[in-house]
Amino acid sequence: MKQKYKKFFISIKNRTFADLKAIRDMKILLITPPLTQLNTPYPATTMLKAYLETHGHKTAQADLGIELVDEIYSKAWLKSYATSIGNTEERAYMLRCSDVVEPVKAFLRGQENTLAPRIANRSLLPEGPRFNQLEDLEWAFGVAGIEDKARHLATLFIEDIADYLREHVDPHFDLIRYAEQIASYAPSFDEMYAALHAPLSLIDSKMLELVEGHLQTEQPQIVGFSIPFPGCLYGALRCAQHIKQKHGLPVVLGGGFVNTEWRQLNDRRIFDYCDFITFDDGELPLLRIIEHLEGKRPADHLLRTITPDSPLLAPSAENPDNDSLPSPDFEGLYLDKYLSLAEMTNPMHRLWSCGRWNKMMMAHGCYWHRCAFCDTSLDYIDRYDTPTATTVVDRMEHIMRQTGISGFHFIDEALPPKLLKEVCEELLQRRLTVSFWGNIRFEKAYTSELCDLLADAGCVAVSGGLEVASNRLLKLMDKGVTIEQTMLACRHFRDAGIMVHTYLMYGFPTETLQETLDALDTVRRMFDEGIVQSAFWHRYAMTCHSPSGREPERYGARRTENRANNFCNNEVDWLPTVGGNLQFDYDIEEVGNGLRIATYNYMNGLGLEQPVRSWFPGIRFPKQKKHHS
Repeated sequence: MKQKYKKFFISIKNRTFADLKAIRDMKILLITPPLTQLNTPYPATTMLKAYLETHGHKTAQADLGIELVDEIYSKAWLKSYATSIGNTEERAYMLRCSDVVEPVKAFLRGQENTLAPRIANRSLLPEGPRFNQLEDLEWAFGVAGIEDKARHLATLFIEDIADYLREHVDPHFDLIRYAEQIASYAPSFDEMYAALHAPLSLIDSKMLELVEGHLQTEQPQIVGFSIPFPGCLYGALRCAQHIKQKHGLPVVLGGGFVNTEWRQLNDRRIFDYCDFITFDDGELPLLRIIEHLEGKRPADHLLRTITPDSPLLAPSAENPDNDSLPSPDFEGLYLDKYLSLAEMTNPMHRLWSCGRWNKMMMAHGCYWHRCAFCDTSLDYIDRYDTPTATTVVDRMEHIMRQTGISGFHFIDEALPPKLLKEVCEELLQRRLTVSFWGNIRFEKAYTSELCDLLADAGCVAVSGGLEVASNRLLKLMDKGVTIEQTMLACRHFRDAGIMVHTYLMYGFPTETLQETLDALDTVRRMFDEGIVQSAFWHRYAMTCHSPSGREPERYGARRTENRANNFCNNEVDWLPTVGGNLQFDYDIEEVGNGLRIATYNYMNGLGLEQPVRSWFPGIRFPKQKKHHS
C-alpha cells in the first residue's frame, strides 16, 4: 500500500469507523436533494442503485425533495407555523390552508378524485394571489373537464403556499428550484458559501431532520448526492454539511449540474462539504470509490473523480456497456407521495408535471451530437451507446412490475428512430399496454408508417427542436434538418394522433430580426395546420462545452472572456464579431416577450390571422419599400 494512500485511508477510518472490518461491507445511501419534479422521481439514483447492488453493495436511496414537500405541506407543520404568525389575517389564511392541505395532496395523488367538484366550484380552497390571475377556466377546460380544472386550481393553491413561505420563512424555497438563484451562473462560491453559513431556516431544519432520519435508519458508511440541476445544489450542500459535521461520513457529489458546471472547478472550499466529486456517468466512479474505501484500490485508481488531494480530473472513457446495465431499481422511494400538478394549460408542460411517469433512458447520448448550441463535448451527449430493443423492453417490464405504472418518459437526448422502431415492434409482439413519450429529432425517418407504428405501440407525444426555424441558421448550426423536413414529420405525427411539442430559440449569432419574424410565421403556420400542439421559445445561450462556445468565430461571434471562473463554468458571455458592443440591432428582450405571447395565443387558437409584426408593439421596424407597377 502506497504511503500517501495509507495515510488517506487511515484518516477516513479514524474519522468514521472503529476498525477496518467495519468498512468491508459498506452500505451506500444515494440522495436526490431538494428539489426536482414533484410528480415522479428523478432517475439517477434508481440506475446507480441497481448497478451497485449487482456488484454486491447494499444501496438505499431517497428523494429528499418529495419527502420535504410532504412534510411542509402537512396539517401539523402548517398549523405549527401559523401559530407563530403575528398578523391576524395571515394567520387565519395559513390555518385555513392547514385544514385542507392533506385532502388536496390526496387529490393530487389520485387518491381522492371525488374532491374535484368542490375544488372546481371554488368552494373549498383558500385563494391567494395566484388566483387573481386566473384565465377563463370554462374556456380553458370546458364544462366537462372538472378534474383537470380542479387539478389546476389545486396547483395554484400549492404554489400560493410556496410563495408565502418564500416571502416569510425561507427566501430560497421554491417547489422545483430550491435556492436556484445563488447556484445558476455562479462564477464564485462566495454567495453559496455565505448561505451555507447563515442560520438554518425552518425549512432547512426540516430537511436536515429528514436526512438524519435516513442516516439513523439506513446506517450508511458512504453518502452520495446526485445534483441534476442548479436548484438542487444548496440542498445537497446543506445536507452534506450536516453529514460531515455530525457523522464524518465520506460524501460524494455528482450529477448533471456537476458534469456541466464544475469541470474547471478551482475553489477548494467545496471539499469542506465532500470527499469526492465524480463526473459523467456515475456507475464506475462510485464503484471505484467504494472499493477504495474498502481498501481494495489506491486513490490513483479512482475514475473521473477529484478529491482534496487530487485536483485534476482523471480522464477515462471506461464505462459499462449499456446493454449489460441492470434495470433501474425504484425500491425505497415513496412512490405514493408524488403529486400530479397542472400549473399551465400548455399540453406538453402538463404532460411533464402531471402523472407518475417512469423516467427511463433508452439509449445513452445523442446519435447526431453535432448541433452548434449543444454541449456535444460532454460524455452524456457525445458517447452514443444503445442497448438492444429486447433489453429496453425487459427493463420496461421490470419497472412496471416494481412501480405498478405503465407510463414512460424516455429521457434520451434524442430517441434513435431505428431503435425506437424495434422497441415498438417488441412491445407489440409482447402485447404490452404502455404509454410513452420522449424527445426526438425531426428526421425524415419519421414516415407515416413509422408514426403509425409508434402510436400503435403507445407513443402519445414527442418533443423536438425546430430551433431557429430558418434554413440558413439551421445549416449554420449543423442541425441536420430543414424546415420542410420538420413540417413533413410533424404532419405524420399529427395524422397518427401523436401530440407534437417543439422547442425554439431566438438570439443565435448573426440572426436578424427578419429571420426571427419569419421563424414565428413558420410556427404560426404549423399551429394553423394543426401539426404542432405546443411550443416554447428559449433565448440562445452560448456554453463552453458547445461547438459555438469552443469556436465562436465559426458562427459570427466572439467570447468576451476566456478565463475560467473559480466555481461554475458553463454559460459564457459573447458578442458578435462585427457591430460594436451591441449583440443585436433590436431589443432582444422585447422580441423574446413578443414570441412568447404570440405562441401562447397560437396554442389556444387565437391570433393566427394577425401579421406577425403585431406581436411586437415596442419594436420599430424599418419601413417596407413600396413597389410600383
